[in-house]
Parts: sequence; structure tokens; C-alpha cells
Amino acid sequence: MAFEEVIRTVVQVVEAVGAGIMVLGGASAFVVAVPRALAAATRKSAYTELRRNLGRAILLGLEVLIVADIIRTILVDLTTESVLGLAGIVIIRILLSFSLEVEMDGVWPWARWRVRRGDPPS
Repeated sequence: MAFEEVIRTVVQVVEAVGAGIMVLGGASAFVVAVPRALAAATRKSAYTELRRNLGRAILLGLEVLIVADIIRTILVDLTTESVLGLAGIVIIRILLSFSLEVEMDGVWPWARWRVRRGDPPS
């Protein structure tokens, strides 16, 4: 088996792991949220927790998929076009990550210190 074939297989495995994290993480978020939504004592916080857990699963899956893209670009297809494509993909995924973090936490990542200190998010 040639080096490129091995790396392509590794990239496919890493991509499958990233997708699996999102699917299994999302499913487990729902499995945890349903009983909490049905119980009167935890009903109010169930939706917020579900969104936070879904966001975490998506973020982790996106990070793993970025790793697969970087491996593919650097070790298999190192051309100007592939590097530009990787840059575009990474920028889009970074923007997605930031927007998901803002959705989950209600505050920009660089302003978290205000929330930790006790100020309400704006």
C-alpha cells in the first residue's frame, strides 16, 4: 500500500470519527434532555442544557474534521489550490465555532471573564 493510500485511509477514519462525534454526541444530548424535559423540577433548564450539549458535540466534531482536512492537505494534496481550499474551510469552521460558542454561552469568547466575574452577558 502506498503512502498516499494509507494517509487517505487515515483521513477517512478521522472524518468518520468527527462525524460520529457529532451524531453520537447529538443523540446522547437528546437522550439526556428528554427525561429532564419531562421532569417538572428540571424542565426549565432542559432546553438550555440540550442546546449547550448539542453545541459541544458539534464543536468537537468540527475540530476533528479540521484535523482531517489539515492532514489531507499537507500530506496528500499539497497544491496552492488545496491550501487555499483548506484556508477557506478553516475560516468557515472557525466562524461556525465562534457563532456556536456565542449561542451556547450568550457572550463572545473573549468577553467570558465578565460573565465569570458575575456580570450578566450583554
